[in-house]
Amino acid sequence: MVAEAAFSNPFSDKRVEIDRQIVGADDTVHWEATLEPLLRKLGEHIRSLEKAGGIVINRDGNEEVRAIAVSILFYVFHRYMERFDSLIVEQVKAGDESCRAPFAYQCLEDLTRYGFEHADACRYVAIFYQVRRAYFFISKGLVGESPCMKRLRAQLWDNIFTHDISWYEGCLWNRMEDFSTLLLGETGTGKGAAAAAIGRSGFIPFNPNAQKFEESFTRAFVSINLSQYPESLIESELFGHRKGAFTGAIEKHEGIFSRCSPHGAIFLDEIGDVGIPVQIKLLQILQERTFSPVGSHDQLRFKGRVIAATNRPIDSLRRDGAFRDDFYYRLCSDIITMPPLRLRIRETPRELDMLATHLLERICGHELQLPIVAKLKEDVGKSYAWPGNVRELEQAIRRIMITGTYTGDTAAVADGDVALSHAVEAGNLSAKELVEKYCRDLYETYGNYGEVARRTGLDWRTVKKNVQSEE
Repeated sequence: MVAEAAFSNPFSDKRVEIDRQIVGADDTVHWEATLEPLLRKLGEHIRSLEKAGGIVINRDGNEEVRAIAVSILFYVFHRYMERFDSLIVEQVKAGDESCRAPFAYQCLEDLTRYGFEHADACRYVAIFYQVRRAYFFISKGLVGESPCMKRLRAQLWDNIFTHDISWYEGCLWNRMEDFSTLLLGETGTGKGAAAAAIGRSGFIPFNPNAQKFEESFTRAFVSINLSQYPESLIESELFGHRKGAFTGAIEKHEGIFSRCSPHGAIFLDEIGDVGIPVQIKLLQILQERTFSPVGSHDQLRFKGRVIAATNRPIDSLRRDGAFRDDFYYRLCSDIITMPPLRLRIRETPRELDMLATHLLERICGHELQLPIVAKLKEDVGKSYAWPGNVRELEQAIRRIMITGTYTGDTAAVADGDVALSHAVEAGNLSAKELVEKYCRDLYETYGNYGEVARRTGLDWRTVKKNVQSEE
């Protein structure tokens, strides 16, 4: 059961249930309260096995032998968990220079004492650090209690470690650069935060001689907003250029793919805005892992991971020929759709209070008790759609702090939406019109007929017909 817990997604209900079963706790006990008795019970079993000479570390052994090895990893990991967390905070403050971590060397020695080979122990120490970074950045960067946010955090964890971490630990820990990610969702939903959580949580080897990790995770994530560059400059920003490659290229320039570390990830934001020529060159990187600076014939290798995002409906872009199918199929190892704020609030109304409190603390630098949420509800009402999502909410809080009021973003609400609202209130809207409008709204949010079909309970062909009814 401990081995099963170790390989379970910590953001899933399954992990919580397993931990409670191990210690015999009921559903009323908070998950974190089960950890200490679980570790105490596990430690007793491990010491008993040590005395009896029953610990054999063998990856190819039977199920029980493998479970014992995983349980020891679980036990050692939690003994050092708080020190890994402290290292993360320290590294954030230190920046790009990797901090020393003598405790990680002690963790390495503990694993070898239990019988793990030195190379395997080094790898497990690196995975321990990776696990804590993933948990830190996912939980801190994407807050919320709504079911869709819980699913999102679980999806991000799977994106980093796959849906079965035993597969990752066994053969994929040094191969994840081949797994690209496409983030979809409206503007302001947190695609950048999701990308950062993935990008800062990659595998970074541990150097036992230097007693530190090979590089700082602060260098591991590099992002670029493609919509801010004219078409003529995007290639130079992405791939770099040699001196004299074009008019104005007075010196050599390193592009973002050259600057990305081997253990890092590149975030290509607004990927839906780039033209076909750039898509073809990006496709080469995804297929062959090589690229050439503008004006050069040198073939450079890219070893990082690619994360891309767009707020535009990807299916429409593909149908219109603005987004190549082969490029899409190279980007979609995983597709994650960010939930809009209105969905989060609809699922869990207290989400607005929680998120506003979190944003207020971030704005002010410490926790404050200000009547921000009450004023928001008074000014825009409970049914406000939040077209700008979390980004709009943050600015709404700032507006209230400055002016004392926020009336919402009326410019973002289409005339048709206003007319629809009035029609619903008047009771003169047909069921057919309502279903069509609902399907179109969901499609604009998720950009996928299958997802709309799942949420509405309709056949995807019916969904497509409703979405295209106005076209």
